[in-house]
Amino acid sequence: MRHAIPFVLLLIFCLSIPANLAWRPWPYLFPNSSAISGEPDTERELGASKKYEGSSEFVHLRYHMGPVLTANITVHPIWYGTWSPAQKRVIRAFIRSISPVDHAAVHQPSVSAWWRTVRLYSDRTGSNITAAVCLGAEKNDRRYSHGKELTRLSVQSVIRTAVTARNRPLPVNPRGGFYLLLTSSDVGMEDFCGNVCGFHYFTFPSVVGYTLPYAWVGNSGGRCAEVCAYPFAIPSYVPGRRAERAPNGDVGVDGMVSVIGHELAEMASNPLINAWYAGGDPSFPTEIADLCEGIYGTGGGGSYTGQLLVDRRSGGSYNLNGVGGAKFLVQWIWNPYLNYCSGPNALDK
Repeated sequence: MRHAIPFVLLLIFCLSIPANLAWRPWPYLFPNSSAISGEPDTERELGASKKYEGSSEFVHLRYHMGPVLTANITVHPIWYGTWSPAQKRVIRAFIRSISPVDHAAVHQPSVSAWWRTVRLYSDRTGSNITAAVCLGAEKNDRRYSHGKELTRLSVQSVIRTAVTARNRPLPVNPRGGFYLLLTSSDVGMEDFCGNVCGFHYFTFPSVVGYTLPYAWVGNSGGRCAEVCAYPFAIPSYVPGRRAERAPNGDVGVDGMVSVIGHELAEMASNPLINAWYAGGDPSFPTEIADLCEGIYGTGGGGSYTGQLLVDRRSGGSYNLNGVGGAKFLVQWIWNPYLNYCSGPNALDK
């Protein structure tokens, strides 16, 4: 639910775990040569101290009997602020890639294969999360109707404005609608960069008139890309690490894609904060994507992404293919059957 600084959180958490509990399903590898700069012993030590993605012994993910999204999901983007057509195309392509019209036309590993891990989660009737995710009606808020500094609560007011607008309001769909508020790089958000890069929740009827699942994701380009668009930007306190090249040439938007995937996966598996999560406090749940922050490939953990693919034309790093030849770098998701983070680009597939 709270998408924050992945490698810092993992470092703090994992250093408190005895070394014998840090287990991974594959040996430590060095396939991502762009991530290695410096003394080999230092790099091996860094990776070996952060094996969170394989430590099923201390991950207690539980089902709390609430609903998951089994009905077809329609994503309604709300473009808040200033967005270029190219930026919108990247995000639209990612959403369309979850359930492409022609699966055979998309190269593997694919976004739709990544979503199959999300679909492993089910409700108490045994019904799994839907395979159908589509792009629905969109709304532009170019005039910053609620200002350039938002709070968590004001997000719901922005959604209310979008669904009650006089001109082309977004349709209200409490069963399958997902309202995705995307803020441009000149818009601030409460706790943005310091604690969160995105979050999901549901609207209050007293504010919006309906209970609707929603998420907010901000463009961190020019604001805190080293926090929310990692590994396309690297913090100064991570020595010897070279930034990966963004697959679509936009650090902020390419970083947003992974956060959108993170929040969409968690919203589908925990829409009312009473379904799938770890921890005893539903106000601060650790959800299925929180468990895998910063992990994009085999061997990932800490400040190491794991093995990535590199586009021969652009030099951009990616791990998933989408519609129309699009490429994305999206974090892995916790697999409830394997009990570790998993993705379609894993070497043991």
